[in-house]
Amino acid sequence: MFGDMMNMMGKLKEAQKKVEETKKRLDSVLIDETSHDNKLKVTLTANRTIKSIDIDDELFNDKEQLEDYLILTLNKAIEKATKINEAELAAAAKDGMPNIPGMDMFK
Repeated sequence: MFGDMMNMMGKLKEAQKKVEETKKRLDSVLIDETSHDNKLKVTLTANRTIKSIDIDDELFNDKEQLEDYLILTLNKAIEKATKINEAELAAAAKDGMPNIPGMDMFK
């Protein structure tokens, strides 16, 4: 029984390491999102860090319109990044988890 417990602890540490490695890798996964008319483009990592924003000069003429574009486009990009982030981290955690009866958290 003690050996089983040590084995499970080792697997948990391995799962934690895989999750940390996945988090680092997600810093290099880039998500691009553009407005419907391509006047605004944002790029962020799968960890939801903004890397760049490209704004068409025309949008600088209307502050309210620019704000709307930023909100809509950033929210779409963040939503995509969140889905990728959550799926990748769940897969990394599930892959490294020991098989503990009754603990099927990642179905």
